[in-house]
Amino acid sequence: MKLVKRPEIEAFLAKPQAPINACLIYGKDRGQVLERANLLASKIVADPKDPFNVSILTDSDIDHDPAKLDDELTAQSLMGGRRLVRIKFSSEKATLDKTIAASLKAHAAGEFNPDAFFLIEAGGLGTDSALRRQADNDKHVASIACYEDEAGDVARMTRETLQQNEVSLSPEALDIFVARLPRERGVARQEIERLCLFIGPGSKRTLDAKTLEDFLGVEPEASLFQAAQDAFGGKMKPAQAALRRAFAEGEAGTDAVRALSGHFAKIRLIQTLIGQGIGAKEAAKSAGVFWKQEAEFLRQVRSWREDVLDPIARELIETDKACKSTGMPDLLISERLYMSIAGRAKRLGL
Repeated sequence: MKLVKRPEIEAFLAKPQAPINACLIYGKDRGQVLERANLLASKIVADPKDPFNVSILTDSDIDHDPAKLDDELTAQSLMGGRRLVRIKFSSEKATLDKTIAASLKAHAAGEFNPDAFFLIEAGGLGTDSALRRQADNDKHVASIACYEDEAGDVARMTRETLQQNEVSLSPEALDIFVARLPRERGVARQEIERLCLFIGPGSKRTLDAKTLEDFLGVEPEASLFQAAQDAFGGKMKPAQAALRRAFAEGEAGTDAVRALSGHFAKIRLIQTLIGQGIGAKEAAKSAGVFWKQEAEFLRQVRSWREDVLDPIARELIETDKACKSTGMPDLLISERLYMSIAGRAKRLGL
């Protein structure tokens, strides 16, 4: 059963009810798919990470053992009560698509554990997908397509997040910010959270258009993106060379920090997606990584541990502020952070 309008989708995700016992959430915007799937999972079971009540599978699991999915849908909760069977489906194999569709049909018909909820997350399924057709036409299954966010969706998400952090943007600043955000929800949300951190959570400040433009800066050129990649890759000399080339081309220290922030956000997003069971290549693609840079990005994703990566978020904000307010040369301030990150990357073995 297709759920198309936002109110009906949000109502279902907030309170899934019988007779629906399964849900397919799919689309090219993997950040939105993941966000909605996480919300739904939290409504099905108290703890979506509970190994006793939750089974998380990937398409590779089904490919290696076709009977595994039916076994999980049949199994009873070890602790009693509701059970969640969640599968991350990113394969383009038609045989796997049909296998999962068949299990979905049987589960919707009540052939497996009636206390189990079947949640499927998938990429951009075409109209020829057996899984999509089954979900769209079965009254016991909710089918939710995740399309690229429109400007109105992004504006609403921005306002809600700002309000939660007790900060705001002027109407003009909001229009500017929304226009600059990417439409991939995972990356957009990280940019909104970075803005909240810049304004100061709980400060009740309202940022005007001029201050926002100072925060956003101009879009960095290719040399800055290369410098950021080299810094996170532990390549100190190439990073410094690319950075100084960008400065010679007229880029500012704030632009350099923005390039680092963008690279940092992609690494975090890829790590999050992989942690949710999405394949590394699919995660990199969802984060907007150019295919020629995929191998290097994934090398960095594997090496940057959370305890080393997390402090950089604060350093990026502090360095950005320092570039704008201390009176010190902004190029030197940003270059110092590049060299610091490159040094940490080398110590991680990159």
